[in-house]
Amino acid sequence: MGIDFSHTEAHWSYSGFMNFRRRIAQEIEIDLDMMEGFGGDIPFDSVNDPIMPLLNHSDCEGELTPKECGIVAPRLRELVSTWDDEDYDKRHALYLAEGMDEAVDRNENLIFT
Repeated sequence: MGIDFSHTEAHWSYSGFMNFRRRIAQEIEIDLDMMEGFGGDIPFDSVNDPIMPLLNHSDCEGELTPKECGIVAPRLRELVSTWDDEDYDKRHALYLAEGMDEAVDRNENLIFT
């Protein structure tokens, strides 16, 4: 069980995906647990970063539009670029970014399943 996506082989357990997004949030110097919907009261629209559609998203369902994918994918690559190449989260983040690129190329939503 866990979260999968259309257009890519990226996969995380639900808890793993949550931890991955916490790591991404730390990269932009926010505490995800302080954000609305994650136990806190800081609104997501108060943070201006291209990665926000990925952070402000359901853990297990939904989709990102081609436009969102086109914005998120390059930022995701940038944020994980310094992580160890053997890191599971980095490998799957790069798979996810590739899937986002494919969704953009096909003008299709990237679906979280």
